[in-house]
Amino acid sequence: MHPAADLEAGARQRMSVASPWAPLRNRMFRMLWLASVASNIGTWMHEVGAGWLMTSLAPSPLMVALVQAATSAPVFLLALPAGALADIVDRRRYLIASQLWMLAMAGTLGALTLAGLTTAPLLLLFTFALGVGNAMMTPAWSAITPELVARHELPAAVGLGSMGMNVARAVGPALAGVIVAAAGPGAVFVLNALSFLAVIVALQRWQRETQPAGLPAERLVGALRAGLRYARHSPELIAVAVRGVAFFIFASASWALLPLIVRQELQRGPGTYGVFLACLGAGATAGALLLPRLHAGMSRDRIVAGATLLYAAAMLALAHSGSVLAAGGAMLLAGLAWISVVSSLMTAAQTALPRWVRARGLALFWVVYMGGMAGGSALWGQLASWTGIPGALSVAAAGIVAGIFVTRRWPIGRHDSVDLSPSLVWPTPLGADQVGRERGPVMVTIEYRIDPARSAEFARALQQVRTIRRRDGAFMWELFADVEQPGRMVECFMVESWVEHLRQHERVTVADREVLERPLAFHLDGERPRVTHLVAGHA
Repeated sequence: MHPAADLEAGARQRMSVASPWAPLRNRMFRMLWLASVASNIGTWMHEVGAGWLMTSLAPSPLMVALVQAATSAPVFLLALPAGALADIVDRRRYLIASQLWMLAMAGTLGALTLAGLTTAPLLLLFTFALGVGNAMMTPAWSAITPELVARHELPAAVGLGSMGMNVARAVGPALAGVIVAAAGPGAVFVLNALSFLAVIVALQRWQRETQPAGLPAERLVGALRAGLRYARHSPELIAVAVRGVAFFIFASASWALLPLIVRQELQRGPGTYGVFLACLGAGATAGALLLPRLHAGMSRDRIVAGATLLYAAAMLALAHSGSVLAAGGAMLLAGLAWISVVSSLMTAAQTALPRWVRARGLALFWVVYMGGMAGGSALWGQLASWTGIPGALSVAAAGIVAGIFVTRRWPIGRHDSVDLSPSLVWPTPLGADQVGRERGPVMVTIEYRIDPARSAEFARALQQVRTIRRRDGAFMWELFADVEQPGRMVECFMVESWVEHLRQHERVTVADREVLERPLAFHLDGERPRVTHLVAGHA
């Protein structure tokens, strides 16, 4: 059996042993998971309370819609810089700071509301401020999961996280309705503030292991640029983004049109809407329990394809059900399919990202998620106004099925067993301490002597090396052939600064080492290829 197949079989075997509850045996993961469920319930309570309060302060459709926009817009706008920041500072302290910010904003809004001082602009301002805190927190929170659980438990851990979000989505609005009726929106805002305390306490108890840094931390702009460059040259992350766009844009139709289905198609009220959300949460819970077993026997691509087909069937059933019972069953199936796709995509993103860029890569996933849901919702709302709700959902179902076939060239399940830990295979250049770290740009050349008859084969092997160089920091890469000395090939790449090149040394993973060593099989000289480092500017 091929070594890669051995690794994949071993990973599958380990996954088959893990139960869907296995990550909860980890005390720290359990504490943070319970705290996040409580915090998410508080967040959903806030959305209900803010929406209800706005109907009293400024009961226009525009102002009520702006409440939702103030909640979601910061995630779309700030996720990428938030991910960059989370990768260059201590994530535990960063998360505590974001939770303290949201506690302060929610608590202040609660106090103002209880005192009768909240106005419509103030409500939007504080809701936007809470959205900013959530945007800053989300990439970092997603990035800590691989630090808390073993790699083979990651699908179960991501599934539990998604399940917790769906449980909160079902419980939070129902609980908020009761509290708003009994004590008003101010009480909801205060309880939301208290929910952040649970997360802060759990994070304070986390004794996070930190790795000693031999180089200064990246600056925010440079870190953001490095993250975008990594995403651009990472086929695995690109595959997750493409598959996510193909799913979220079409899947958003059922989320956007569900309130209208309840009110117009089924002629029911908010109670039925709450029941449907509960059905969605129940389906998501069942999906989270089922996912580890599915991962043990199926590839992630097959799981996503099957769950996408199930989601399309659920949308069609929802569009043409005509009864509350049938629509409720469709929502159960939608919840099961939804968590299967989202958890699989999130796990694929987690396993494709090394630690140094993990939060930045996951931030891109959240941008795809939020952008797809927001843009798709507007699209299907407009289409429903032209064709009717059943017609819009039917078109969305057809589109989501077509997306399975269109995106087949972007697989997401082929790197589960890849070792992304640092390999430190590159030796530190001689005289590295004598070069100013900010000097640059830096040009690195690697000279090979090969059989001229194998030049085409050698060039193909270097293309994978090119991807690694560009992904880890090079802004230029080229392979040159000496016209006067056949067989002399020079690989050349450039990096912004000396310190950025030193970071390249730290970013090479164990999985990269095999790719970087393949060109050595073509090298004819007894010694290793000659490497030179040329730095611009004066010493």
